[in-house]
Amino acid sequence: MHQFHYVGNQLFCEGVGVESLVKKFGTPLYVYSQSTLADHFRKLDAAMAGVDHLVCFAMKSNSNLAVLRTLADLGSGFDIVSDGELHRVIKAGGDPRKCVFAGAGKTAAEIEFALQQNVYCFNAESEPELERINQVAARLRKIAPVSVRVNPNVEAKTHSKITTGTYEDKFGIAFEQIEGVYARAAKLKNLRLRGVQMHIGSQITESTPFEKAVKKMLPLVQKLNQRHALEFFSIGGGLGIVYQPALASGSPAWWTSAAAKNILTPEKYAARLLPLLQPLGLKILMEPGRFISGNAGILVTHVEYVKRTGRKNFVIVDAAMNDLIRPAFYEAYHEIVPLTRRARPTMSSDVVGGVCESGDYFCKDRPLPKFAAGEHLALMSAGAYGFVMASNYNSRPLTCEVLVDGKKFAVARERQAMKEIWSGEKVAPWQK
Repeated sequence: MHQFHYVGNQLFCEGVGVESLVKKFGTPLYVYSQSTLADHFRKLDAAMAGVDHLVCFAMKSNSNLAVLRTLADLGSGFDIVSDGELHRVIKAGGDPRKCVFAGAGKTAAEIEFALQQNVYCFNAESEPELERINQVAARLRKIAPVSVRVNPNVEAKTHSKITTGTYEDKFGIAFEQIEGVYARAAKLKNLRLRGVQMHIGSQITESTPFEKAVKKMLPLVQKLNQRHALEFFSIGGGLGIVYQPALASGSPAWWTSAAAKNILTPEKYAARLLPLLQPLGLKILMEPGRFISGNAGILVTHVEYVKRTGRKNFVIVDAAMNDLIRPAFYEAYHEIVPLTRRARPTMSSDVVGGVCESGDYFCKDRPLPKFAAGEHLALMSAGAYGFVMASNYNSRPLTCEVLVDGKKFAVARERQAMKEIWSGEKVAPWQK
């Protein structure tokens, strides 16, 4: 569930009319619901209460400082993939000792900074990486806590660009090689084998792939624990969200309807996994991102033009693929709704941005209300992999982000000033 809903005919985020935010801050505009972020974290945390556990928010999904602070205040850990993300955790008031450092390409400088900040663990993805972590730790006279990311070769049945747990993917080490890797890593004097990790993909909407992967991993985890006295088993993230119908799914009535019966909830997820995990006696780590932040944000945009060609109806808006790249990159679906609803006919439309790419679209040939130039639309479920993947392509400024809490709201990121786009650039000395 989430806190975006109509009050009368006006779209609200919690207790604030979204149109009022547009009048104050302009568009394109990201709007986040603090109560939705907190609610989703608490539900997953409570569902896993049957085991000692730590929820580490995958901040690659949304790294805004206000979002991170919301979760840090709830006791969240963080799944980080760069030293920049670790700097953000610290700036937001998060605890580095609750951070797991993932990613296949960690540099020596990143490893050094993470060790200095005493991160909870490095999730290593190759033997050369383990050797590098050992070398850096030896130079700093530290012992580096590590786990190895296991590739269980389990198909997650999700989009090809967000599956991570098969042998076709770049992530982790093959399941069959893990015992030997741990045996060799145990001989490296500046490593502490703290745990073992897996992650099979993102936007997974059924429990079977998770259950299958955990069942496959259990005998291996038990062996590794017996030999190396592990502390934790990380089961990764990947819990999916409702993208369609995103707005309706915020309603309590929808969650009790027949339409919601097959949706994967934290309770259903935990019911399938806890009986498998409890006998291990290890701490369980989870690394959800989209589940917590996805439905907690929207992208608001202004309709600039409506263009009718011989075959197409184009709704041209001021947001574009540089603001939200998921439809262009993943063919992703985002529900599109007006800020002001009223009776109007439906017509098949493409909603597109102004970037000079044919791939710059938010939907194609979708039955939508007949929109008019001058009104505002909301792209739902934009809180994950939205602003965080934004760019200055076509020299377009980065958008403003706003956080709402009840009837309060505040700027979480100021809109980028035009001159800041090229502030770090210079002409060559001979061009003066």
